Amino acid sequence: MTLMTTQSPLNVLFLCTHNSARSILAEALLNHIGQGRFNAYSAGSSPRENQQPNPLGLQTLTHAGISTAGLRSKNWDEFAAPDAPHMDLIVTVCDNAAGEVCPFWPGHPATAHWGFADPSAGDAPDDVKLEAFRQTLYAIHRRLELLINLPIEKLEHTLLQDSARALSAH
Repeated sequence: MTLMTTQSPLNVLFLCTHNSARSILAEALLNHIGQGRFNAYSAGSSPRENQQPNPLGLQTLTHAGISTAGLRSKNWDEFAAPDAPHMDLIVTVCDNAAGEVCPFWPGHPATAHWGFADPSAGDAPDDVKLEAFRQTLYAIHRRLELLINLPIEKLEHTLLQDSARALSAH
């Protein structure tokens, strides 16, 4: 990959276990704020049968003015297929997916782990979980703002790995 230009957006895949909450939030948010410089996708290592994005996550996105059109839970195998888009960066957003054996990604994309707590975990009432989704969206937003504001030279393939991993400390 050469230096990214406005004609060649960076493809970013967000991974989580079920692809129903954090990875979905990250996909929608980066597509919303990425200024056309990024194409975001999400997938899960083991989505449940008939898995759908968490309704509270979709509600949080809608309330924030972020489109939920086309969002669906997907298995990460979909992005390892020969006809899948080439990924430049793959980010795990939950602790479960971070330690799992990932499929082979063509082109050896940069990888990073940005751990976020699961806003859907536990038996809390919906209003408490909704606040957890809002806080998670806010935390993801802070990290993505740093990514999209990196200088173009930091997004060059040879530096992307270090740049993305350095953002995990924020």
